[in-house]
Amino acid sequence: MSTLTRINGIQHLGVGTPNLVQSWKWYKSHFGLDIPMFDSVAEAELMKVYTNDKVVNKRAAMIINIQGGCPIEVIELKSEKCQELPRPIELGDLGINAGIVKTNNLKNAIKGFKRLGTPLTNGEVQLPNQECAVYLTDPNSLLFQVIESNDRFWNGPHFTNGVAGCIIGVQNIEQTQAFYGKLGYDKVVYEAEGVFDDFKGLPGGEHTFKRVRLTQGNAAGGGFGEATGKTWIELIQRLPNHGEFIYKDRIWGDQGFVHLGFDVKGMPGVEKEFTAIGHPFTCDSSNNLHMGKTRVHCTYIEDPDKTLIELIEVYKVPILEKWGVFLDVQKRNPLKPLPSWMLKAMRFNKIKDNYFEKNP
Repeated sequence: MSTLTRINGIQHLGVGTPNLVQSWKWYKSHFGLDIPMFDSVAEAELMKVYTNDKVVNKRAAMIINIQGGCPIEVIELKSEKCQELPRPIELGDLGINAGIVKTNNLKNAIKGFKRLGTPLTNGEVQLPNQECAVYLTDPNSLLFQVIESNDRFWNGPHFTNGVAGCIIGVQNIEQTQAFYGKLGYDKVVYEAEGVFDDFKGLPGGEHTFKRVRLTQGNAAGGGFGEATGKTWIELIQRLPNHGEFIYKDRIWGDQGFVHLGFDVKGMPGVEKEFTAIGHPFTCDSSNNLHMGKTRVHCTYIEDPDKTLIELIEVYKVPILEKWGVFLDVQKRNPLKPLPSWMLKAMRFNKIKDNYFEKNP
């Protein structure tokens, strides 16, 4: 893709929850996600194809940790009752199995989780490349892997940074690896097959798996690339038989990891590229979607197992919303990061303790 059409990298991880405030409070305390890019209630007309052809009303909040990493978009259906997971997600089920969060010091993160009274699923473990990690679950039984990474954007007080990717269950790892390679995740960090110690104690973790962890061969681009830092996608295939589709008989916004978002530049060119390989847009906001005072162009495609991939081209984002400072990014070089001072100024948007009382 040219500089006029580019996929910059993972932008956010979408989470459906029956209680946005409860989930946000947990993500704030555990992952330092305390700055809203937006927090708004609106109809999700774009998602009709994934909500039984019905326009649902939802509250969505995109929340970041200024220390680095990607945001989480927390979504609560308002016009529909959120359907809970029929059972905990098992490793190898088709779809997003777990989020990945990074920390610059895993030992400090472990201490932080203990202070919060949150148990680790199986203690400190080693990944196939000998890196260390821990697993824990949020109030909705959604699994997160926390790993150490030395690319913290800003040295703030929290013991973790933001999201760094996710683990996705697939049917055919080679086929799906090719798809995510088209999204820029074409560099193999590790690949392995067997029964893995780090999966022991996790739902479905006793099975044999193929695993491949991918990262970007080219550096992340876009205005927020420097703050996002390193990101990963791990594909896992359960052997000999894959698991169930996580969103079977449920809709977008129901409990679970609803989508993985990517930051792009030049949406028409992206559409042409993915239509050519058999992954056309399934829905399109037609260049005019407003979420609060943030303006973006959103579209969706599906990976080979129908995991939802949201593609977002950002046009206008708040830097210091309380003072009316916004950034129009349409004419920026897609490879050029925003100045560090501008990104770090967003810390003044950090929510106060009474935010949830004012925004229940």
